[in-house]
Amino acid sequence: MNFNMKEAIEILERTPQTLEHFLTGLSDGWLQCNGAEGTWNAYEVIDHLIEGEKNNWMPRLEFILKEGEGKAFPSFDRYAHLHKENKDSIKQALLDFKGIRALNINKLQTQLKPLHLEWKGYHPDFGVVKVRELLSTWVVHDLTHIAQIVRVMANRYTTDVGPWSEYLGILKRN
Repeated sequence: MNFNMKEAIEILERTPQTLEHFLTGLSDGWLQCNGAEGTWNAYEVIDHLIEGEKNNWMPRLEFILKEGEGKAFPSFDRYAHLHKENKDSIKQALLDFKGIRALNINKLQTQLKPLHLEWKGYHPDFGVVKVRELLSTWVVHDLTHIAQIVRVMANRYTTDVGPWSEYLGILKRN
């Protein structure tokens, strides 16, 4: 197993700054592009990450620490952000994400002890899961959405790169 709490926090701390540096100041053409029907643009990914900070990662961790595996923790609506009526600017959304992530990392560092990593909770779809698995998923979830944003933006130029598409692996991934 490769999970290491210090390394996990390194990624979790950097995700908001990475996205802020990458997305701030880009034109709406980049921020609103998506790869295909049903894919998310950068705005939607940031809103999804905010929703996860509010209703997924720390709430589930806190639920496991309180309830254990005797009771399923609440489901998380992965699409709730798509029904949001008032859309913030990308700058405001990134600021909100950065703020709530900092609060969650602080909670994580103050509430979680090494012995908690093997504690178990009950996921409504997967059954018994460990705290270590939840935290690992949080990290990989961040990396997945960073890659998603980059892939969707690259796909915007799929036809424009002409024959060079043969050498651009990011354009071959669905």
